[in-house]
Amino acid sequence: MRAPPHRLPADSVKGFAGTAIDRGRKLQFRLDGRLIDGFAGDTVLSALLAAGIDTLGRHDGTAIGLGAGAAPAIAPAAAPTDRRRALSMARTPAVDGMEFVTWGGGRRQALSRLFLPGRTLGIDADAPQALDRPWRDQPGTATAETGLVVVGGGVAGLAAALAAARAGQAVTLVEASPQLGGQSGLFGTQEGEDGPEESMARLAAEVRASDAITVLLSTHAYALRPGRVRVHRTELAAGPPQGDVLDLPAPRIVVATGALERLPLFAGNRLPGVVGSLEAHELAVRYGVWPGRRLMVATTGSHAYRLAMLAEDAELTVEHILDSRPHPASRFIEFAKAYGIRQFPGTIPAAVAPARAGGRLAVHLPDHADSPIAVERLIVNGGWQPDLTLWHVAGGASQWSTERHRLEAVGELDGIALAGSAAGYLTRHGCVQSGADAVDQLLGRPRQRVEDRRIDPLYETPDAPAFIAPAPTEASAPVYLDGGASLLQRPAPPRKSWSRLWRHSAPRGLGALSEAPQPLTIGIVAAGVDLGLVPPASAGIVAQERVALVPLAGQPADTFEEAPTAAAGVPAYLAGRFGADAVLVTLIPDEPRRLETGALVYRGPDEADPRTALGVVLRPRDEGDALALVALTAPPRLMVRDHGREVAVRLEPLPG
Repeated sequence: MRAPPHRLPADSVKGFAGTAIDRGRKLQFRLDGRLIDGFAGDTVLSALLAAGIDTLGRHDGTAIGLGAGAAPAIAPAAAPTDRRRALSMARTPAVDGMEFVTWGGGRRQALSRLFLPGRTLGIDADAPQALDRPWRDQPGTATAETGLVVVGGGVAGLAAALAAARAGQAVTLVEASPQLGGQSGLFGTQEGEDGPEESMARLAAEVRASDAITVLLSTHAYALRPGRVRVHRTELAAGPPQGDVLDLPAPRIVVATGALERLPLFAGNRLPGVVGSLEAHELAVRYGVWPGRRLMVATTGSHAYRLAMLAEDAELTVEHILDSRPHPASRFIEFAKAYGIRQFPGTIPAAVAPARAGGRLAVHLPDHADSPIAVERLIVNGGWQPDLTLWHVAGGASQWSTERHRLEAVGELDGIALAGSAAGYLTRHGCVQSGADAVDQLLGRPRQRVEDRRIDPLYETPDAPAFIAPAPTEASAPVYLDGGASLLQRPAPPRKSWSRLWRHSAPRGLGALSEAPQPLTIGIVAAGVDLGLVPPASAGIVAQERVALVPLAGQPADTFEEAPTAAAGVPAYLAGRFGADAVLVTLIPDEPRRLETGALVYRGPDEADPRTALGVVLRPRDEGDALALVALTAPPRLMVRDHGREVAVRLEPLPG
C-alpha cells in the first residue's frame, strides 16, 4: 500500500494526525475502477483527498475542486442505478474491498475512466444531473415515533438531547457526519470555558451513555415538517454500506444545524486547492488530510489565524494571512505575529488561477496583479451564515440583518425550535445554553436567559462581510456564488472560445435571481444580497420561496400534510402562492430536457419577474416530464425559465 501523498504524519501535533482514523488498519477500495488506499475510519471522500484526488471535474471549461459540498453521489458497483442505494461520498465509510461508481449524468464509461488524470474524478459538471442527490425524490420509510428529534450533533444539539432526556423524553439525535461533536474546535476557547475538544468529548460521552437517546450518525436531514423529519441515512451493519430514506415522526423538533461558511467572491474561488477554513480544519483533525505544504489564508474573521497557527505547529508553511478588515484586533492575531506569519490587513485576493510553477495556485493581489504568489493551498473564509435551510423547508421565515450581514430566523413554528448557531448564537457557551432553552420552549417550561458572552470589539474585531473582489475580466476563471452543488456564477461577460460555438450551455453568470437553476441555497441568497441581485428587504422572501423547494415524492397522504397537494410534495409555504385554486399538473417540455425543481413557470417568453410567475416545477419525473403547481387560469402552452433558458412546455392535467 502506497503512502497517501496528502496524509499528515501520525505524530502531527495539535490533533492533525486524524482522530477518526486507525492507521493500524489499512484498507483499499475502488471508485470507478480506480484503486484507492485508506484507513479504517476514513470516508470515501477523505480517502480520495488523502490520495491526491482533489478535482471534481470541469464546469464551464474550468476545473472545480472536490469537497464535501461538491462531490458526486456514489453507488455500489453492483447496483449503479438503484436510487435508494445511492450514497453520499462525504458520509459513506471507506470499506475494504468495496467497489463504488459515481452516480448520474457525469459518470464516465469504464473505458474512458482508465485514462483519467490522477487528480480528477473526471465528472462533467456541465451535465444537469452530475451532482444530483438521487435519494431526494424517494419516499421515506416511517419509523417509530419519539418524543423529540434533534437535528445536529454539535454542542447545541448534544446539549438539547441531554436536556430533553433529563425531562423524560425519548430522543433521536441525527448527525450528518460520522462523528459527534461539531466544529467548535476551530474557534478556540474564551475566558472561563474549557477546551473545545474537552467540551465536545464530554457532551458526546454523556449522550452515548444515555439510554433515552438514540444516535443516528452519517444521517442527513433534508426535509422537515411540523411533526416529522426526513433523513437519508448511510448504514453499515454487516456488509457493504447501504443508503435508506427514513421519516422520523416526533411532536417536537430541535434544529441545531450550525452555521454555513460563506464563500468569498473572487475569480477562481472554486479551483482545486481553494478550501473553506471549516472544511480544512475538519479534514486535518478528523482524517489527517492536508494537501500541500505551503498555504495562504484569506479571511474576514479572526478564527482563521488560529487555524494558521495550528498549521505552523504541524510544520506547514503559512505564506501570508490576508484579512479584509483594515485594522483587525484579536488575541489570535497577536499570537500569529509571534509565530512570524506575515499579515496583510485590508487585503483580499483579486483572483486565483492555476500556477505555472512553484505551486498549484497563483494568487493575485490587488496591487500586485502581475506578481502572483504561488501556493499549494488557499484557505478562505467569507463569514458565517446561520444554516436556516430546514427552517425554510418547514415553512419558517427569515429577514436580512444589515448589522450582521446575514439572514436570521424570525417568528415561530409549531413544534420546531432553533438552537446554537442556527439560532444566531456566536459563542460555544451561548450555543450550549440555547440547546437546553430550545427544549424548554418546546415543552412549555419557563425559559432561562441565554448568555452569549462576546469579547469586547475593542479586543476582538467582529467578522467583516464576505469580501467581493472587483468584477472579473473576460479571461478570468468564473466567480461562484456558493461552494455547494449549485455552480451558480457571478454575472460576467461571456468568454470567447471556439468550444462555445458547439456547446449549448446557459450564459455565463447570473443576470437575475429568477434565472437561477433551483433551488437556491442560503449562501447564494446571501451572495445575491451582497451583489445587488437581491434587495435586502426581499432576501427573506426569496429564501423562503427558493431555498425550501425540496421534493417529497411518493409519500402517502398522511405523511407530512393532509392536503392532497402536500401529499404530492407541495411545501406548506406555497399555499396561495399562485392563487387559492392552484392545481397540480404535468409539464411536458417541447425538447428533451430535465426540468429542475424550483424552476418558475411563466405565461410567455421574456418574462423573468418572480412576482409574475404562474407556477413552479415541483420535481422532474422519469418519463421526461415534470410535476408542477400552477395557477388554475394558466393556459395550455407555457414557458419555464430553467438554467437561464426559456423552455416551451405543454400543460396536461394529472390523470384522475
